[in-house]
Amino acid sequence: MTAQELPAGRVLAAGYAAAIAELIDTCARAEQASIAAASGVVAVTLQRDGLVYVFGSGHSHMFAEEAFYRAGGLARICPVLKPPYMLHEGATESTRLEREPGHAGDVLAGYQLDGDRDCMIVVSNSGVNALPVEVASTARDRGLPVIAITSVAYASSVQRPGPRLHEVADIVVDNHCPPGDALVEVSPELPRMGPGSTVAGLFLLNSILLAAAGEQLAAGSTPEIYLSSNMPGAKERNAALTARLRPSIPHL
Repeated sequence: MTAQELPAGRVLAAGYAAAIAELIDTCARAEQASIAAASGVVAVTLQRDGLVYVFGSGHSHMFAEEAFYRAGGLARICPVLKPPYMLHEGATESTRLEREPGHAGDVLAGYQLDGDRDCMIVVSNSGVNALPVEVASTARDRGLPVIAITSVAYASSVQRPGPRLHEVADIVVDNHCPPGDALVEVSPELPRMGPGSTVAGLFLLNSILLAAAGEQLAAGSTPEIYLSSNMPGAKERNAALTARLRPSIPHL
């Protein structure tokens, strides 16, 4: 059966698969240097027994949840999770709040940011909303190195005053997504579908964390890594990690 003979839905799904594969390949090739720079910062944080804070508003809050308390994930991850700036308490309101200046202090309240040990990863696909930009700026003002995962092309295409996330971060990891994010045309009369920023961004985030664990190990220090709860020995291993980190990570 040729592509022309396939049902329309399967053609669109196949097109999305191809677009995602190309996007991941682009990120893997083009972002080697930025991944190395970011993983170096994270590795230093781990060696200092610091925390890697992860923040994103709207859909980007998923990055903080992905990295936190994750099977096969680093234990020294502190997600920045404030429900009004996520989605589940009100999607339209969270969208309004992330575009409105002045909320970074509220978002970061209750987190013990330490510029001598910690680092911050801020994720925003568009890179233009006030909240992630201000969180990144606030973290830098407190002495934390800031890593951004964002689309430079998207941020550069938006005609809106104010700094972009990639302009205030110390290290920029580009997800190479197009303006508007969606990758597949369904019909000329409809918005495109098939977003790429989550898939590409999580690939980049986990690449950074994996590389950082490797660097920590190479430096003679053992990374603290959670084991999937249904694996042998997981209960004891994970309990020891959470007991050690609970005083500094409020979501544990």
